[in-house]
Amino acid sequence: MTNIKHRVGVNELNLVSRHLKLDHITDDNKSALLAEIDLIHGIDTVSYNDKEQVFSVAYDATHTNLEEIEQIITRYGAYIADGWWNHFKENYYKFVDQNIKDNAEHVSSCCHKPPTGLHKK
Repeated sequence: MTNIKHRVGVNELNLVSRHLKLDHITDDNKSALLAEIDLIHGIDTVSYNDKEQVFSVAYDATHTNLEEIEQIITRYGAYIADGWWNHFKENYYKFVDQNIKDNAEHVSSCCHKPPTGLHKK
């Protein structure tokens, strides 16, 4: 498995793709918002579909998360659209991001050795 097709800092094992509807996106704030999100370490791709009003982003969940991206979105006057499905996906994405980050930081305790104190008879 190679990371040649991804940006620097993006590991394919931790790559996630997110799609959420946004409100209050204008031509004025769209390009600045996308440009700032694109500069975050760990972002692989970022785009916005004007017709469907869907924001799409792919990133390495060990380096960034959806909450950091949402802060930039709200700074430009836009926000995640209301709707039960959109909020369900948003909460699920945050849960998965946290799990990926926690699992990447986990140090396993198994070293494939028998426990100390056991003696063979």
